[in-house]
Amino acid sequence: MGKKGKRDKKGKGAEKTLAKMEKKVSRRARKEEEDLEALIAEFQSLDAKKTQVIESSCPPPSPRLNCSLCAHPERDELILFGGEYFNGQKTYLYNELYIYHIRKNSWAKVDIPNPPPRRCAHQAAVVPTAGGQLWIFGGEFASPNGEQFYHYKDLWVLHLATKTWEQIKAPGGPSGRSGHRMVVCKRQLIIFGGFHESARDFIYYNDVYAFNLDSFTWSKLAPAGMGPAPRSGCQMTPTPEGNIIIYGGYSKQRIKKDVDKGTLHTDMFLLKAEGAGKEEDRWTWSRLSPSGVKPPARSGFSVAAAPNNRCLLFGGVHDEEEEESLEGHFFNDIYFYDVGKNRWFPAQLKGPKAEKRKRRRCRQAEAEAAGEEELQLPPPQGPLEIVKEVVAEDGTVMTIKQVIPGAAEDNNRSGSEEEEEDEDEEEGGALGQPVEPYPRSSAMVAVKHGVLYVYGGMFEVGDRQVTLSDLHSIDLHRMDQWKVLQEMDPKTQEWLEESESDEEEDDDVEGAEGGEEEEESSEEESEEEEGEQQQHPAVQPGEAQAQYVARTEQYWLRLARSHMGPEAKDKKVLKVAHAMAKTFYEDPI
Repeated sequence: MGKKGKRDKKGKGAEKTLAKMEKKVSRRARKEEEDLEALIAEFQSLDAKKTQVIESSCPPPSPRLNCSLCAHPERDELILFGGEYFNGQKTYLYNELYIYHIRKNSWAKVDIPNPPPRRCAHQAAVVPTAGGQLWIFGGEFASPNGEQFYHYKDLWVLHLATKTWEQIKAPGGPSGRSGHRMVVCKRQLIIFGGFHESARDFIYYNDVYAFNLDSFTWSKLAPAGMGPAPRSGCQMTPTPEGNIIIYGGYSKQRIKKDVDKGTLHTDMFLLKAEGAGKEEDRWTWSRLSPSGVKPPARSGFSVAAAPNNRCLLFGGVHDEEEEESLEGHFFNDIYFYDVGKNRWFPAQLKGPKAEKRKRRRCRQAEAEAAGEEELQLPPPQGPLEIVKEVVAEDGTVMTIKQVIPGAAEDNNRSGSEEEEEDEDEEEGGALGQPVEPYPRSSAMVAVKHGVLYVYGGMFEVGDRQVTLSDLHSIDLHRMDQWKVLQEMDPKTQEWLEESESDEEEDDDVEGAEGGEEEEESSEEESEEEEGEQQQHPAVQPGEAQAQYVARTEQYWLRLARSHMGPEAKDKKVLKVAHAMAKTFYEDPI
């Protein structure tokens, strides 16, 4: 009884501390978010110029991370929305919608009136209702310098059959956040965790909310038992029985002023629904102790549902903190979790069957002929680390580390599996160097017809961030080899070092820019509508940014005032007006 009482008091104390911190973060963040709201509203007014649905074939999406990628519930398509890109000086945010046609290996951009505002680190889920629906909740909007954030708490649905966006306004939902997780379970959207960050403070969540897809109502769950600590970026997987599995994630704590310590979580929990009806469900947390080989600790991994009652984990990064530096080890491995057996195991690429048969029959002779010392070594029992070096055009050497799971489990294959390999004749003989995705974190993954698709993400080299736009796939049933559907050479990506002028403008409140510079279709559409819509002052040939801001200041002041209202302070209105002018100057829409 005594221990239980202490535990209850400790839990209540933690709740009070969390509530105080949330109020403190909310109060400070609100001041920052007010500065960004006017810019978000201005972007939305520009999006409102779109009056019809336009779907057009296009090149693959530009490099990005923290967007969403979902498999269409009825068609052979993948749906990509939002995301962010950082070029070393500025952050670009997107609210574009792309469709990947699997059979054609081609992309299409779909412009739909009144989309959600630009965002990243949101969550998306699909349901088969009425020809398919894509649900989106939360995420964040950031200033170009990455110093200010606006966290969304809005809920949207894209009706895939009619190609229409709809914002669902229902009270009682989660607070604004990003890095949370959302899954569909028993005609409900279940949301867990995430974080909210301002310039000086942050808070991580471990609350659980449910949105009923029939009644369109929110409810906050109050599960019994000891649940996971607050975190973001975890694995969240529904089970066929209607339960939820949580694994891993990331959080940080303030150790002292201006010093934070990150935590990579590796624990695992089951959120079990116990009740007769949807409304009467009682939820209970319990801790899971899975068997097998768990993934090494990491953050930024990607998850998806896999065939045979499994879920998978791909990639991620393990940051090693030193006194003055932070070095990341990136992964491109796959781990499976068997829900029924409560067991983790690393994926083993079997390779093309003809090549594997050849290796099995004359492994030693092949090793001697090729002179490859690696083949003469005993098979590794643990993970194998491989280091690749890529030299960029500017001379920067990018060292990419990847970990290949050990071959211990390869010995457990049954004789029937080897017989199947012998019986299955394939033409073409031995293949060259196996192709696999670059190690990365924050990639987008989706599974359709048992095939895993991996798009985008990022890795770091020193202070340089490489954002990817490649697309790979692998058959999860055969697990033979990766296929490259869309290539990208990281060496060609531009990286801009932070300049002194950028540092001087750090205090300016600017809205993150959206859209792609090379995309002309949207610009042509807006030009067609300029006769009917209000035009922003055009940038004159050879006009510098400072000249443009000074010449058009009164126009942007009126526009900022119209968004912020008569009670906003003149100083703040001037600040936002200048930010709008600079944004339009650099990316005229």
